[in-house]
Amino acid sequence: MERWQTSIDPDSESFRTNREAMGALLKDVEEQLELARAGGGERSVERLRSRGKMMVRERLELLLDRDSPFLELSPLAGWGTDFAVGGGFVTGIGVVANVECMIAGNDPTVLGGAITPIVGKKIDRALEISRLNRLPYIQFVESAGADLRPRGGGSPEDEMRRQLGHFAESGRLFHDITELSAMRIPTVSVVFGSSTAGGAYQPGMSDYNIFIRGRSKVFLGGPPLVKMATGEDSDAEELGGAEVHATKSGLADYLAEDEADALRMARSVITHLNWRKLGPGPSMPPDEPLYDREDLLGLLPVDLRSPMDIREVIGRIVDGSRFEEFKPLYGPTLVTGWASIHGFPVGILGNNGVLFLDESQKAAQFIQLCNQIDVPIIFLQNITGYIVGKVYEQGGIVKEGSKMINAVSNSKVPHITVIIGASYGAGNYGMSGRAYDTRFVFTWPTAKISVMGPKQLAGVMSIVRRAAAARTGEEFNEAQDAMITAGVEEFTEKASLALYATGRVVDDGIIDPRDTRTVLGITLSACHSNEVKGAQGYGVYRM
Repeated sequence: MERWQTSIDPDSESFRTNREAMGALLKDVEEQLELARAGGGERSVERLRSRGKMMVRERLELLLDRDSPFLELSPLAGWGTDFAVGGGFVTGIGVVANVECMIAGNDPTVLGGAITPIVGKKIDRALEISRLNRLPYIQFVESAGADLRPRGGGSPEDEMRRQLGHFAESGRLFHDITELSAMRIPTVSVVFGSSTAGGAYQPGMSDYNIFIRGRSKVFLGGPPLVKMATGEDSDAEELGGAEVHATKSGLADYLAEDEADALRMARSVITHLNWRKLGPGPSMPPDEPLYDREDLLGLLPVDLRSPMDIREVIGRIVDGSRFEEFKPLYGPTLVTGWASIHGFPVGILGNNGVLFLDESQKAAQFIQLCNQIDVPIIFLQNITGYIVGKVYEQGGIVKEGSKMINAVSNSKVPHITVIIGASYGAGNYGMSGRAYDTRFVFTWPTAKISVMGPKQLAGVMSIVRRAAAARTGEEFNEAQDAMITAGVEEFTEKASLALYATGRVVDDGIIDPRDTRTVLGITLSACHSNEVKGAQGYGVYRM
């Protein structure tokens, strides 16, 4: 493969401007990460420690292999909502006893580990990643169950509808845990404290359960509820303590003396699984790129209207900066080609502009080729969408764009998407957005995700209002329209930001551009825990 030759000048004014802007965005992200790591705040942390307990990330450190990486997923879930940044729940991929596992854990300093709507989304995504990639699932359980506190701001009927919806979503996790077991993907629960109601079913549905003497308490209804329901008087320990479940109910498979002992037992369980990956290992030289990863900070303008050659990113994340470009002279606004990342062969699709007819055809063909040779696909999104206009509509952009989306939809090799800039409208779909069973989706701080650009959306709505006024013969209020247009543009701009999207678990996390190669390496390795096999056929293309 040829080595990509950069044309970037790190000493140029534009590069320095881009780097400074990216640095400011990364600073904002780091401040929010600090909030997430702080959990429920100083008082809650002190209360936890006074009980001789560890923070959730301290538990993680003892579980993971020494000096191994942990890729935390959706660490800023909850940003911009009524819930704590991070959601009070930690998920990620880590190595336990030389086995890559999905690990999920309640943070008991946040609402006692209650399952809020944000926590529910993180759990759903963690279980999905475990299922798609065939990763053993380890959960740290310490939960008060579903968070059913009234939110206010609506009628009693609205509140009941919200609670019923959350109740149904929370119950889905029990189905998904047992589904993993049916797929022969092991599930392990380590119960660190009181787990009530819905929280009790988490270990109830797991293959292996580890309880801690004097700490773990699991019951459908605690002492107050039992008193109200049956009239019985009982304390928490005799009702559902660790020794009760280890000696009488049989729910506990292992009885640990303390938290460190429980984590040691969890590692032992993973060891005896004799786990083997189904996909092939790395097969290419994993040498570092020729160009400094620090350059990634200065490549992309924060103003996404300015152009950037996606090959400059590719040359800084692939092994040895080697890239065999496919159809380099055809459909130039979409770059496609072959490379490897940390030794794993990959196909890459990256945007250099809007998608025209030729680009759509090129993408569909390339995706099929990747499926023929069982190679995962990396999508690097910086896309405002498919081209519009009379000439292109008559030329068949809907038909050709649909071929590309058909290819993406029916592709069976793993897809990993990194949104580095714009991700608007159907461009998000064609470039394997979250809705397309994409194994992992990450964003750079510069990313913007929306149905269309803020100015375009606000402008379209203004045109619709103007047309409606003309149809009814009403006088069009220019001043009011200008105010509405500005408001729509402002809201859409805010709602398209990477922090807004990641706060609602639309992606798997915002990453530092310099970490892109490392994150791709970890996720590619995780994907290869499952079989990597391309599609045997596709849906009907309108030729």
